[in-house]
Amino acid sequence: MGFLHTSPKALLALGLLACVTVASAQPKVTNGILTDEKGMSLYVWDNDLTVPGKSLCTGPCTITWPPMLAKEGAKAFDDHTLLAREDGALQWAHKGRPLYHSANDRQPGDHKGDGFRGIWHLVRP
Repeated sequence: MGFLHTSPKALLALGLLACVTVASAQPKVTNGILTDEKGMSLYVWDNDLTVPGKSLCTGPCTITWPPMLAKEGAKAFDDHTLLAREDGALQWAHKGRPLYHSANDRQPGDHKGDGFRGIWHLVRP
């Protein structure tokens, strides 16, 4: 049975599972933008400003905008903190704003999510 016959709930579970396994070391600055340890661009979402210190990107949102999850034992540093997601995972934040990857970025240096709908932005520390 292929994806065409897979239920929407199963596809969502697969997407969430993929997001959960994308734990990263810690954010770093690469060419003037914040990236993960592999050089993949990181983003913030304006909607998160409505509830400081909390990620509002959950469920289907995380398929397109996977959160930058912290590896076990990660520690806050400088302007980078950790926040607990609803599922208990720890997500990196920059100046209190949760950090995300864009599923449309395929290789280091891509920043296809910048400016999406006017509410997703690259982080330029």
